[in-house]
Amino acid sequence: MTDHPIATPEQWLDARLDLLKAEKELTRLNDDLARQRRELPWVRIEKDYVFDTEDGEATLADLFHGRSQLIVYHFMYAPEWDEGCPSCSGVADGFDGTHLHLQNHDVAFTAISRGPLDKLLAYRDRMGWSFPWVSSGRTDFNFDFDVSFTAESVAEGGQYNFTPLQEWMRDPANLPFEGPGMSAFAREGDDVFHTYSAYARGVDPMWTMWQWLDRAPQGRNEGDLSWYRRHDTYDASYR
Repeated sequence: MTDHPIATPEQWLDARLDLLKAEKELTRLNDDLARQRRELPWVRIEKDYVFDTEDGEATLADLFHGRSQLIVYHFMYAPEWDEGCPSCSGVADGFDGTHLHLQNHDVAFTAISRGPLDKLLAYRDRMGWSFPWVSSGRTDFNFDFDVSFTAESVAEGGQYNFTPLQEWMRDPANLPFEGPGMSAFAREGDDVFHTYSAYARGVDPMWTMWQWLDRAPQGRNEGDLSWYRRHDTYDASYR
């Protein structure tokens, strides 16, 4: 028998209505946070980043594809890796079906990784995704946006999630290190502006799996994270 409290339907409804008040307050707080994000000052991008794309070389401005806004997911895929990060792959399972809606709302979307383009596209084909994915391997883009760290870049300083690197991130045994994140940009004429970035738990809302698990009876149950994998490696009987 479970140790969890058991209630009558009437008692459950009373408890649920109390929780609804807190959920509505969180919704209002989220709306206010969204407003504050939109009100952040913008920073003009001065560097001429060049990315490798399926259509050849492209600048950051080119990645807008004529739209006024661009969202980038910093996908963890280092040049020497043969597979993308399993966590980022879980996030990608969610946004693979979303990017088309964004594009039809004046928001371009792309994933960006340091890995070479041929590896990125081969992995995308393996996973059955269709979102745009470009390589920043020939630029400082990942380093400038604090999602990639090598022994050289760490020696020059560095931060992740707007704070100094943790000790394990600076450990040579753990380098190179890639971190997850997202960034947003705006374009006005020939000018591109950085408007927002989020890292670590800041990208939780974009990992839709967590949103569903937060509503499951046992929640995320994060004691053992070995259970989640790339979606094509689960036992076929559970698909």
